[in-house]
Amino acid sequence: MSEPSIFFSEVNERQGVFHRRTFLLGGFAGLGLAALGGRLAHLQIVETQRYEKLSASNQFNFRLVPPPRGLIVDRNGAILASNRPNFRLLVSREEDTDAKAVLKTLADFVPLDASRQARLAKDIAHAPKRSPVSVMEDMSWEEFSAINIRAPELPGVTADMGEVRVYPHGGAFAHVIGYVAKVNKEDLAPTGPNSDPILLHPGFRIGRQGVEKAFDLDLRGKPGARKVEVDANGREVRQDENGDIAAEPGAEIRLSLDVDIQNRAIEVFGDESGGAVMIDCRTGDVLCLASAPSFDANRFVRGMTGPEYRALANYERRPLLDKALTATYPPGSTFKTMTALAALDAGVDPEMKTICGGGWFFGGRYFRCHKRGGHGAQNMRDALKNSCDVYFYQTALRIGPDQIAKTAEAFGLGQVFDIGISGQKKGTVPSTEWKRRYFKKNPANQKWYPGESLSYGIGQGALEVNCLQLAVMTARLANGRKALNPRLVRAIGGKELPSGAAVPDLPFKAEHIAYVRDGMAAVTEAGGTGFRASQLGLGDVLMAGKTGTAQVRSYASGGPRGGVGQPWRFRDHGLFVCFAPIDQPRYALAVIVQHGLGGSINAAPKAREIMRVALLKDPEIRARIEKPLPMPDMGAEAGLADLPDAPVVAAPPPLPPGGPT
Repeated sequence: MSEPSIFFSEVNERQGVFHRRTFLLGGFAGLGLAALGGRLAHLQIVETQRYEKLSASNQFNFRLVPPPRGLIVDRNGAILASNRPNFRLLVSREEDTDAKAVLKTLADFVPLDASRQARLAKDIAHAPKRSPVSVMEDMSWEEFSAINIRAPELPGVTADMGEVRVYPHGGAFAHVIGYVAKVNKEDLAPTGPNSDPILLHPGFRIGRQGVEKAFDLDLRGKPGARKVEVDANGREVRQDENGDIAAEPGAEIRLSLDVDIQNRAIEVFGDESGGAVMIDCRTGDVLCLASAPSFDANRFVRGMTGPEYRALANYERRPLLDKALTATYPPGSTFKTMTALAALDAGVDPEMKTICGGGWFFGGRYFRCHKRGGHGAQNMRDALKNSCDVYFYQTALRIGPDQIAKTAEAFGLGQVFDIGISGQKKGTVPSTEWKRRYFKKNPANQKWYPGESLSYGIGQGALEVNCLQLAVMTARLANGRKALNPRLVRAIGGKELPSGAAVPDLPFKAEHIAYVRDGMAAVTEAGGTGFRASQLGLGDVLMAGKTGTAQVRSYASGGPRGGVGQPWRFRDHGLFVCFAPIDQPRYALAVIVQHGLGGSINAAPKAREIMRVALLKDPEIRARIEKPLPMPDMGAEAGLADLPDAPVVAAPPPLPPGGPT
């Protein structure tokens, strides 16, 4: 009886172990299922919105869109720089893209030579994945259509429409406005505005010169985004226009320039080299800032070839050099206005006369006057009118270089003005202190010699200025009271900038400035050096000025002066500064013609044409020119005599033979 008892006991024990293990494992499985169910419930109920967004982000992407670059306009709102539509061809690097093969295929539809294909293949290879590289800009409609039709057969190829910068006036404003170009690796930065991802977009451009560079951040605007649906490989399938984020255009830059005056300045220079700057004598606004010859900024936007750029860079008349701000020249006789004012300020009697016999011996050297026979007895006004060198030789020697330098600097020479753009050269206004600094390593040359004052007094020697400085000098003389500062940018994004007239008064007596202005008026009178070339032909609206010829090399005794008949680079510079009207000065102008032989020959006629445009555009001056003529005194009888006779009734004339025809 004991055996069955033992048997069932073992069976019961094994069953109990089995049941306990079953319950334990079932409990673990139940906990796992409960945890899994809870997690699924959490994902599907609590985090539904999050995973919907993640799912949508896999399905949709946002592609950055460059903002429209801000407009640049002149004082009257005429557009100087804007944007236009542009058909462009882009290629992005995919995992299975053979860039060389794709470019070779594209060459059948758009002009891509072998060298350009090789360069583009390198650009595509080094570009980030799926980052498009610009292959061609400004495609024609036929080229654009041909690429779009074959897009499914060309992996990574996109032909779309963007915007490109355009300069409607070509080269007229190229130096002052500058141009835009593609972003280089050197432009990118880890922080700051140049770290924005939009800079990597193939359609984005940044300013490279002039206003475009100086106000680049204002002109950029804020990028937008285009919502697109993509496949598993990130390729664009379709566009969701409802999800697009609009880009914000850049700020408008309003300049003080006048498009008509600037275009006329470029026109009158033609193929000649030089600069012209006009300033409003009341406000300091720069109305013209021209440099000739110029270049077409639109060519830089599209991208220039190596030979094209070398042709511009190596041309003798240097179209890439800004001759209004960067190039410096001796001012020649235009500087005699400063020597005269310095003498008046030093107490020199303007009526004291100097005898000019065609030259003056000093220090064992004969300093010639431009008039071989001499001018005879000259007071200060006569010397300004006739540009007598001998008078100013002796005057400069009498007052010394420091007095002249003080006056020149007070009138803007040797200064860099804050007009918003870079590129200005300071030039040189010599003085005894300047010479000590300049020759600090050569003490033997630090002394100022009296003979140097003679050249200084007529605007030669170490003296060098730019065209803007000469215009500021003339504007301050014409204003007669304020030390005007030039203003090029009038407003940024609609916000007006301070006027150039918000400045202190000039530290000179008004009667002294008036005397020099009267001398400039005499220059354009009959017998003055600028008379023939400066007549405006605008009734009683007259112009005052000062001619100048700046020597560029020494001449042998008795040899031809001015460089007449010599190669272009050996000819003297021609200069002319002026303001008009004489009685109520409004506009001041400086013109420099590089190697132009003389101020009265070449510079004054150009200044006259530029000044005429400014005066004729001014409503008040135009009303003064177009004054109605007085009615003639005809009297009562004269008026009746002009009336036709009363009609007379008479028989009709006889018909011709044969009756009426």
